[in-house]
Amino acid sequence: MSETPNGGELAYSDSQLRAILRSVRTIAMVGISPRWNRPSFFAMKYLQTKGYRVVPVNPGAAGQAILGETCYAALREVPGGIDMVDVFRDAEAAGAVVDEAIALRHDKGIQVVWMQLGIRNDAAAARATAAGLTVIMDRCPKIEYGRLHAELSWGGFNSRIISSRRRRAQIL
Repeated sequence: MSETPNGGELAYSDSQLRAILRSVRTIAMVGISPRWNRPSFFAMKYLQTKGYRVVPVNPGAAGQAILGETCYAALREVPGGIDMVDVFRDAEAAGAVVDEAIALRHDKGIQVVWMQLGIRNDAAAARATAAGLTVIMDRCPKIEYGRLHAELSWGGFNSRIISSRRRRAQIL
């Protein structure tokens, strides 16, 4: 992670994001909504289509099936390993999620904590980094996956592939 002093802009290289997205297979999505029209639901569905196993974690939906996966109340209840924890909670609540991920990192194999768009908790990130976890903040793995794989996607995000600008003539 690269960051400017005093909580400035976060910058992550494409190679770092690509390496993370290649290395993880199981993602615990904390704060997932069972409602089809919520961003977390879209993100889970998209990541599933890309081959990731996404395990929903939300105490209010525990026991329900969300997109074919059983929802759990907490990370510690998720059976098996977790490679990445994707946090769809506000910045304050993200601190507790990060602390739970730190406590479970060896038992579950957690390598990455990823805080969604608009979510930034520098203190929690510092604790996770000190514990040996990779931390990404204020980014969406769905958006980054699509961008890094040159997908235009129905989300309307800038893929930098198509432009309305006229191309300059190339001299061969």
